[in-house]
Amino acid sequence: MNDILLSPVRLHELETLIEHSVERALKAHKADRIEQPEDIMNIRQAAAFLNLRVPTIYTKVSRGELPYMKKNKRLYFSREELVEYLRAGRKPTNAEIEVLAHHNLKK
Repeated sequence: MNDILLSPVRLHELETLIEHSVERALKAHKADRIEQPEDIMNIRQAAAFLNLRVPTIYTKVSRGELPYMKKNKRLYFSREELVEYLRAGRKPTNAEIEVLAHHNLKK
């Protein structure tokens, strides 16, 4: 009970304080995310992440199937972009297909 502080604060002031605190926290989190080098992978790390062999990665890059960056003749991959690549290949379940079919039949 010693860590409770009762102070008269107007609702608008409290909302403003909370809003500013959340904005600061989000900015700090975003700055931390940008500076994390583990979000960028070399070709071996990308192959391990995708559970593919390195030659397969080279093939997919040459076909334009994988998003990549190139610097000094080396390939680099963004973890976030690779996750998006994987999610783009997601197939809907039978239940999701039924819901879509039912929704389209209503139209």
